[in-house]
Amino acid sequence: MIRITYFSFLMLFLIACSSPAPKNKEDGWVSLFNGKDLDGWDIKISGYELNNNYNNTFRVDDGLLRVSYDQYDKFNGEFGHIFYKTPYSYYKLLVEYRFTGEQTPGGPSWGFRNSGVMLHAQSAATMGLNQDFPVSIEGQFLGGDGISERHTSNVCTPGTNIEMNGQLVTQHCTESTSKTYNGDIWVKAEFVVMGDSVIHHILDGDTVLTYMHPQVGGNAIPEGFPLPEGTLLKKGYICLQAESHPVEFRKVEILDLSKDKR
Repeated sequence: MIRITYFSFLMLFLIACSSPAPKNKEDGWVSLFNGKDLDGWDIKISGYELNNNYNNTFRVDDGLLRVSYDQYDKFNGEFGHIFYKTPYSYYKLLVEYRFTGEQTPGGPSWGFRNSGVMLHAQSAATMGLNQDFPVSIEGQFLGGDGISERHTSNVCTPGTNIEMNGQLVTQHCTESTSKTYNGDIWVKAEFVVMGDSVIHHILDGDTVLTYMHPQVGGNAIPEGFPLPEGTLLKKGYICLQAESHPVEFRKVEILDLSKDKR
């Protein structure tokens, strides 16, 4: 496990959080989504082989990466993820998303306006045919229902655990302190990921959730998964979710901080 001093961590965190919005590669930011097609991404949908984009679930329209269900009659557990080709360890990630339309018939009640970005995920190629979710740390996206409070940028842990305040957290999801975002509005979510040390969730410039030491654990570890429970997750893949509600992504941008660890 990498050790960093409090001062060096604080400086890195302040620099990351105060950086301006990404503009171009000269700023160090790189767009993972080219706005034209799905080049550089792998698709894994539960029940289907790698890169079988069942019912054209993931697509690019009008410069947006869309999760769409217009070719489905009914959702029948086809939980999907689209993985960027390169694993990362230390980085800052920016995702702009919005929910649209109605949930697909047959989708689970918890899938209403529900999506997310998976951090430190196993690769798409290592997922089982019928595996619903990769072992990963999920930055969960929830849209408001217009009635109740519904936080977004929460953390969920398929096949993993995290630590908060020095304690191991084994519950599946932990809510952030965010406000509720109702309607089909664009939301800008940022994540500061420092290997196996600490992860911050940021909305509108405010840190809404912080946790440490992402690790393999819990009851959702797939059979035959090669890493034993308790193994710290220092790096992994970034992927976006399809969980039965249409969602659009217009930005998926990354600032690689790994050079600061050399």
